[in-house]
Amino acid sequence: MELGKLGVWIGMDGMSAAAAAAFAKRVEERGYGALWIPEGRGRNALVFASWLLGNTERLVVATGIANIYARDPVAMAGGQRALAELSRGRFLLGVGVSHRPSVEGRGHAYGKPVTTMRAYLQAMGAAPYGAPQPVERPLTVVAALGPRMLALSAELADGAHPYNTAPEHTAKARSILGHGKLLCPEVWVLLETDAAKARAAARQALSRYMQLENYVNGWRHQGFDENELAGGGSDRFVDAMVAWGDEKAIRGRIQEHWDAGADHVCIQPINPEGAREVDERVLHLLAPAQRS
Repeated sequence: MELGKLGVWIGMDGMSAAAAAAFAKRVEERGYGALWIPEGRGRNALVFASWLLGNTERLVVATGIANIYARDPVAMAGGQRALAELSRGRFLLGVGVSHRPSVEGRGHAYGKPVTTMRAYLQAMGAAPYGAPQPVERPLTVVAALGPRMLALSAELADGAHPYNTAPEHTAKARSILGHGKLLCPEVWVLLETDAAKARAAARQALSRYMQLENYVNGWRHQGFDENELAGGGSDRFVDAMVAWGDEKAIRGRIQEHWDAGADHVCIQPINPEGAREVDERVLHLLAPAQRS
């Protein structure tokens, strides 16, 4: 799998199928290695990944993440193998325990995250599959923030996909994962040099995540206290979570994650106007193809 060092993380449920396919093609043309897609209350992530893979030629499509409560381990393993075979190895499965409100909204009981993920990964590994196998073993990364989930990612998966984390977390994650495991953090990027405007847009983007206990607990582990997490987040917190500024500043933050041990960084653009549309200016500026 040619994952590359830089990818794009984007929610596309607001796009039509045709618009999403066109966007994926632009991501591919700009030289990004992977396009990461989430799974919430919209499209089924594996079905949508199939559409994006069918409309691209070289791009890796990764789930960031596929909810383990949305399908049983046999269905997840079967979907992963099928997509890997059909795309000739261009599908990367990211799995996660999601969040209590989303899981309970599906009618499931939200179990202990690490215990639940361990059982799920073990069941995936033992799942039967009666169709042709992909040429190469498909890879799995786990949405991991805390040390126990990171250790599990090293033990039973191929790496980790942290979300809403600073470069210091990337360094700690690498020390837990060790060498030979994928480390693919998501990084918010915002092309805005005015500090007040940048922080306002960043707080808007982060606001819904600040209502979710998994992220709040993760931020506490990263060294942010209750005062820094109150009222939309302190400047120090916002500046740590979002790479804002000009092209040089944003590239510098991405480099910090690479220097800390990340194999692949997936950038998620924030529109400085607060609109739902993707700010493709920053994707153009940071495009690997621009530097080749």
